[in-house]
Amino acid sequence: MKTSGAGSPELRSAILACMPGLLGVALFSAVINILALTGSVYMLQIYDRVLPSQSVPTLVGFTIGMLGLYAVYGLLDFVRLRVLVRIGSLLYRNLQEKVFSISLSLPLKAGRDAGRLQPLHDLDRLRGFLSGTGPTVIFDAPWIPFYLVIIYLLHPLLGLLATVGAIAVVLLTAVAEVFSRGPAARASEDLSSQRALADSARRNAEVVHAMGLSGRLARRWSDVSRAYLGQQERLSDVVGGASSFSKALRMGLQSGVLGLGAYLVIGGEASPGVIIASSILLGRALAPVDAAIANWRGFLSTRRSYSELAAVMAAFGSQDDPMELPRPQARFAVEQLTVAPPGLTRPTVVNVSFHLSRGAGMAVVGPSGSGKTTLARSLVGVWKPLHGSVRLDGASLDQWNSEHLGAHIGYMPQDVELFDGTVADNISRFRGKTDPKGVLAAARAAGVEKMIMQLPQGFQTRIGEGGAALSAGQRQLVGLARALYGEPFLVVLDEPNSNLDVDGDAALAGAIRAVRQRGGIVIVVAHRPSALANIDQVLVMSNGTVHAFGSREEVLANVLRPSPPVSPRPSSLAPIPGVAGHA
Repeated sequence: MKTSGAGSPELRSAILACMPGLLGVALFSAVINILALTGSVYMLQIYDRVLPSQSVPTLVGFTIGMLGLYAVYGLLDFVRLRVLVRIGSLLYRNLQEKVFSISLSLPLKAGRDAGRLQPLHDLDRLRGFLSGTGPTVIFDAPWIPFYLVIIYLLHPLLGLLATVGAIAVVLLTAVAEVFSRGPAARASEDLSSQRALADSARRNAEVVHAMGLSGRLARRWSDVSRAYLGQQERLSDVVGGASSFSKALRMGLQSGVLGLGAYLVIGGEASPGVIIASSILLGRALAPVDAAIANWRGFLSTRRSYSELAAVMAAFGSQDDPMELPRPQARFAVEQLTVAPPGLTRPTVVNVSFHLSRGAGMAVVGPSGSGKTTLARSLVGVWKPLHGSVRLDGASLDQWNSEHLGAHIGYMPQDVELFDGTVADNISRFRGKTDPKGVLAAARAAGVEKMIMQLPQGFQTRIGEGGAALSAGQRQLVGLARALYGEPFLVVLDEPNSNLDVDGDAALAGAIRAVRQRGGIVIVVAHRPSALANIDQVLVMSNGTVHAFGSREEVLANVLRPSPPVSPRPSSLAPIPGVAGHA
């Protein structure tokens, strides 16, 4: 992903909102760096005035002034850090909802790259950088020439030595940047792979345990971890080497300045106070460089996080908010629809077209891999089409605001994902306790009200992450109630009866009938014939294309008729009989 942050107006606006605070920090830094001269001036006065005059009142006066200036220095530094913490929080608050929405849409848009992109982690890293001491290094660095000029004013030779030393330290920092860039990037990629593998193993813990995969997955994780640790070691070697050389160089320079100052004092070209003052000034001048090298890995990771976040927001976050359209109530049309999974270009659904009017019920059937689930995802706008369109009352789905569109669509995927919260929360799509009547109506429409009432706390029962407190059939019925909440115009159910018993099948048939009677449209992706109850049209998929489409009776009679019996050969086993009307 190579899109630059310049294409992300949200990120640019959030940073601009932080600029007044950053300008205030820059002003504090200016005053702090001027006050940092206190130690050098104090030592200069001690050696050049107090000691020659042997005056205790002069010493007391300079000491009181020094303590007052250091008190102001400490107060301003404290305020500067507090302001930086609030700047980081401001940036986070301005972007958190947008970045969270992007992170939710990444699996639907970025495909295989979604696991590598972590915009929420990147945003938190930016907040942490702004809230720490990193920005103080940036604001202090421009004052290095100021301290070198002061040293020049003490004596040109001292200034020349300090300048040569500062250039050497800065060049060392630049070399560290060049050599650390590659290991830092590869370490970040390996860390993403490591986290993705660990998350995948946790999500599939049952399969891992039941099939004895833990040892093999642990070895794979160890291989990825080994690569990550190797890159981290290389990065540490570069940064640690630069830090050690920088420290040794700085100590040598300070000692050299002391020696040169002593030589100048012996020659009568400088006062004794110049020796200590110039050494303190040089240490202060090189302090930002030392701090930068010490925090170099933080700088590298923050820069990478900013680049990744800017690219993600530019690619997936900048969207114009469409005008709110009226509630659909008449037609649903699919026109020349061609769809591929996110991140891929090879379509799995090709050139599908059909039209449905209010009150229609359609089943999508076909063998595994025929494109049924892909079609269902594209009908509700989860997967975007490569070509063609899906329209509600003539408006394509991309003309709708996603939240407004969601109110008119009920969707139940194959894997019913419920969220940690109460049953009522999940049915109401987390609208809170503002619509108890709507929750009850959806539960009745799904035929799940009695089952919910038997739970320990009824509708207020917490079901845990993924609905862990419910059985597979109960999760499917709660998912059906969620799809029916708010009486959406279009209801798409992908294999809604895969975990249902006879009573569940009856509840599903009643729900489909109720949606059609109120003028909605129901589309059911089915494998079991019981899902075809109360359906009047059938679309048969084969190899990603429409094999047949028409009334239920016509399609069942002409396409899904059972194969004629075949007499078994003497040397073979008898074939397993087919199921009439099996989809």
